[in-house]
Amino acid sequence: MAAEMKCVGVVGGGQMGSGIAQLAAMNGLDVWLMDADQDALSRATAAISSSVNRFVSKGLLSKEVGEDAMRRLRLTSNLEDLRSADIIVEAIVESEDVKKKLFKDLDAIAKSSAILASNTSSISITRLASATQRPTQVIGMHFMNPPPVMKLVEIIRGADTSEETFLATKSLAERFGKTTVCSQDYAGFIVNRILMPMINEAFHTLYTGVATKEDIDSGMRHGTNHPMGPLELADLIGLDVCLSIMRVLQEGLGDSKYAPCPLLVQYVDAGRLGRKRGLGVYDYRKKQPVTTPSPRL
Repeated sequence: MAAEMKCVGVVGGGQMGSGIAQLAAMNGLDVWLMDADQDALSRATAAISSSVNRFVSKGLLSKEVGEDAMRRLRLTSNLEDLRSADIIVEAIVESEDVKKKLFKDLDAIAKSSAILASNTSSISITRLASATQRPTQVIGMHFMNPPPVMKLVEIIRGADTSEETFLATKSLAERFGKTTVCSQDYAGFIVNRILMPMINEAFHTLYTGVATKEDIDSGMRHGTNHPMGPLELADLIGLDVCLSIMRVLQEGLGDSKYAPCPLLVQYVDAGRLGRKRGLGVYDYRKKQPVTTPSPRL
């Protein structure tokens, strides 16, 4: 089945969707990138083009393959254009209701053999599949951010996902040069189930005054070889995203150990969402240089 994959549809022109579209195009597949927002499509094209150029300038991609990738990429605001896709990957807002509606719509227009995949980081694949008439062909394909660079794809099997769908999806991820891991469909899957409680625990360590934020991050960087400390990483991911995944874990697994740290909740309430806002655990805003008057001679 995987050998016949020629066309990939991607829904959502944000950082994840555009990165997945870029990967498919760089690996010789035709791509439809769909977003209802024309501005999002313009931003996605610019981002993909500059990223492909960086791959070429670093010698990771030949100029010909780079040009071919840009030719293979087609943009649309019309879901109907995804009719020809062999697999459609959804990378829209992390809301179960919004995703379910999209899966229902995709189910109506996609060809009968097409796989419907979700890039969700925490929403139940089984529940998304229940919105379709093809639950055996629904799967989770969770790319890490940014998709062209990060090595992992987490593949999630819903209750009804078929072996054929799993193997075709795994083979596509491998064609993209990715390492795959397979998770059953329980809250948080593998990566976030382990990562988010660690980030939450780092917040508790800060909240209870065990250590400074700098020492917490330095301890994990130098003591466990993590490339970034957990608080820096939370700022990069977005504290709102971390909080929402903790709530998914708490609700889905029903254990109080997943309760979000009050400090994390307070930062999100205050709008301290991390790098994207210029302020999270750390302050990323440009500091005004302090000008000291030069002493007169």
